[in-house]
Amino acid sequence: MGIGQGMMIRRVVSGVSIVMMVTVAMISSLRTGHSAQAAAAVTGLTVQGNQIVNGSGQPVRLLGVDRSGTEYACIQGWGIFDGPNDATSVQAIASWHVNAVRVPLNEDCWLGINGAPAAYSGSNYQQAIVNYVNLLNQYGMAVILDLHWNAPGTTQATGQEPMPDQDHAPAFWQSVATTFAGNSSVIFDLYNEPYPDSNQDTTAAWTCWLNGGTCPGVSFPAAGMQELVNTVRATGAKNIIMLGGVEYSNSLSQWLSYEPSDPLNNLAASWHSYNFNVCNTSTCWNNQVAPVAQKVPVITGEIGENDCADGYIDPLMSWMDSHGISYLGWTWDTWNCSSGPALISDYTGTPTNFGLGFQQHLAALAGASPTATSAASPTTTPRPTSTSTPTATAIPPTKTPLPTATPKPHGHK
Repeated sequence: MGIGQGMMIRRVVSGVSIVMMVTVAMISSLRTGHSAQAAAAVTGLTVQGNQIVNGSGQPVRLLGVDRSGTEYACIQGWGIFDGPNDATSVQAIASWHVNAVRVPLNEDCWLGINGAPAAYSGSNYQQAIVNYVNLLNQYGMAVILDLHWNAPGTTQATGQEPMPDQDHAPAFWQSVATTFAGNSSVIFDLYNEPYPDSNQDTTAAWTCWLNGGTCPGVSFPAAGMQELVNTVRATGAKNIIMLGGVEYSNSLSQWLSYEPSDPLNNLAASWHSYNFNVCNTSTCWNNQVAPVAQKVPVITGEIGENDCADGYIDPLMSWMDSHGISYLGWTWDTWNCSSGPALISDYTGTPTNFGLGFQQHLAALAGASPTATSAASPTTTPRPTSTSTPTATAIPPTKTPLPTATPKPHGHK
């Protein structure tokens, strides 16, 4: 059945289509032994071959969501979280059969530098992140922390750069790794979406990715992935480290060739996949991603599509299920899909049309009966008041494609 046909059936007889899609996903997961992974404990996480295992040696596949906000609210000066961060809100996330949450961080806010508002940076920001990580862990969810917004020198970290900056990124990871070194349920995603050499998949881009320094397409000295791995390990932290490839973490073409050295061999590849990325077909996935997944764990830190539907992620998730790949949906925020893929229309967990496909797929993998949950209309559901109300100047991240062969920087400008 073609994607277009599947979407048509879902709209006309939604109950039947959901059952059909879920059944296919369940069969696929059972064949490959990746069903009900959320039941495994997420403590003692480490890499073993091309799998993540917990402290009991059980394979763990991370299936979760991104929780955007902590990368931008603080530097914009109106809070730390965009929306609630209490136990009730975490319970709503857990109800989707999620066992992992990715929390984006802001370099300036964590370090308390470059004029980041004091109320939302430094020790205040750090303690808020620690508390949120602990709360997520209490509900059985691993946490992925990533360096999301950064900037060199005295420039404020108000957006995404092509590489980590030499000025602050090593200090950032030295501090973050020290803080969470004792928590084996925390994974370090060293940099959100690298795009050196003007967003090209070239030898120059991968050399910069690994070694940093003076790089084409980067206007400042970059910190390479090897240096950041060394920085994390120098703290004594044994946590799993994720490394996203070039072209906004969408290309893994040379990941194995440029994989940093890690004395603990505790590295995972990070991949991002959207319908508007270059690598958005099963042919590319088979050629670029599958070979990496045969060697090391692949964690797809972000998946989504910009049409508020699930025609792209449905086959993508089934493909990743068949290859034992972890994945997280972008994003658990109430943007009504206006600023990019949004899974929910309110923080009780009511799905958007995009989120519904993701929610039902996770339920199938967990062996749960499909629910009758309906997607809320993004035009009729008001945005709930958050714990820290954003001002009119709040700018959530965007995931907007450029209609050319080269994708626009979709990572949260």
